[in-house]
Parts: sequence; structure tokens; C-alpha cells
Amino acid sequence: MLKLGVANHAGPVADSQWHLYLIVGAVLLFVAGPVLILTPIMAWHYRLSNKDSAFKPKWDFSWPLEALIWLPPAGIVIALAVVLWTYTHDLDPYRPIASAEPPLEVQAVALDWKWLFIYPAEGIATVNELDIPVGRPVHISLTSGTVMQSLMVPQLAGQIYAMAGMKTQLNLAASRSGIFHGQNTQFNGRGFQDQKFDVIARTAPDYRRWLAQVRARGVPLDADGYARLSNRSVVRRPLFFSSTPPGLFTHILQHAPDMTR
Repeated sequence: MLKLGVANHAGPVADSQWHLYLIVGAVLLFVAGPVLILTPIMAWHYRLSNKDSAFKPKWDFSWPLEALIWLPPAGIVIALAVVLWTYTHDLDPYRPIASAEPPLEVQAVALDWKWLFIYPAEGIATVNELDIPVGRPVHISLTSGTVMQSLMVPQLAGQIYAMAGMKTQLNLAASRSGIFHGQNTQFNGRGFQDQKFDVIARTAPDYRRWLAQVRARGVPLDADGYARLSNRSVVRRPLFFSSTPPGLFTHILQHAPDMTR
């Protein structure tokens, strides 16, 4: 499963996340290493059969020992604070990815138990498949047409929640072609385990050809089609729509279902 996670990162965001994990892992080894090494040494040194070590019953204080106890932990806390402060801002999901190209705008709607991806500039939509061009930033606006859910593509970015009546954001990019697995990580009922999708990163020419194919072979998504799509169901294969109603994402956002009933 490592090949599907951040260890096999395929984008700048996941790459930074992996670097952060390595730093935290190294600090953990620095903290836990001495404990794991010194525990058996201390147990061996103070064993009952050791009669030759010095016995100092009136010893009560040592500046070197106090410095060893307090200074390294304080340094670790300060260093971690600086690292986490820096990476927390760098990895803010709302922070745009620097690029000479404008970001691809995608609107994601969480449904039971599927994901609807709307491409407002291209006028198309997909279900359970997100196609993006390699090397171009992608800005995703998210909401939910039902209960709260969470979108995550480990090889490209961390998770972000989608909530009814609210809009969240996620920025990501793919640095190489490939198929990357995404899913909902927030339990939302019996179809939760099937709410997965593929992110397909294509070269620019392949992406343009894919757009043309969707426009030519897809079916229009109208209000009735969205109503059927929003019913609780599992979609076993991706769906493609050649057109969408104007302002569909805004309509879903502004007419959030009342989940308190």
C-alpha cells in the first residue's frame, strides 16, 4: 500500500508532506533512540550483582545532568515549533501553487456515495473520475450535497472536508502522468467503502483530447439528471457529462439540504 500513499508522492504538495514526515521521523528517532539504548545499559549497570560501582547516598544535584535533562528537550521543542510553523503555512490547502500557468478550476460536490466533479470553464462534468493536466495547478472548490465528507488523494495532497452550505478549497498539482487513487475518508453510511475515484494526470495534448471526447460522447447533465444523481447509490464506473446547468455548483451550495430533520 506504500505505492498508493504519500511515500510515492506525485506532486509538489505531497512531496512537501513527505519531507515533513521525514523530519518528524528523524526527530522521533533522536528522542526515542537514547531511551531505547540507555534503558538496557542502565538496567545492566545497576544490576544486583554489580558490587564495584560507586555508591553515593548523599548525592542530590548535578549541573551537567540537569543541563542534559532540560536543554535537549527544549531545543527539540523549539526546532519542531519552527518546522511546523513553516510547513503549516506552506501546506495550507487554501494556498495557491506558484506556477506560470493559471490553475484549472474544478468544483467538487460530495454525494452519497459518489463524487461529482464540475469543470466550469470547460462546461463538462464527471462522476468518480478527476482528469487533470500534468504540471498545471488545480484549484478545487468543494461542497456537499448531503452530509459532511472528506476528499483525499494521498499521492497529490492531504484531505479537506466538504460540508453542505459551505465552500472549502484544495490546491494540488501532478508532476507526472499516472492514475492516483482518491476517496472519501469521512464515514457517511453503508456505501462509504465504495466512494472512491481516480485522479488521472494526463499530458497537455492527451488532456485536450480527453476534453474533446467528453464533449462528443458524454450526455448532458440537467436538473433532473442531477436529482437522480444525488440519490443514494454507488456508481460502479465513471460517468461523463458533455454539459452542465449554468451555476450548478452555486445552486447546490445555496440550497444545502437540512440534515437536522
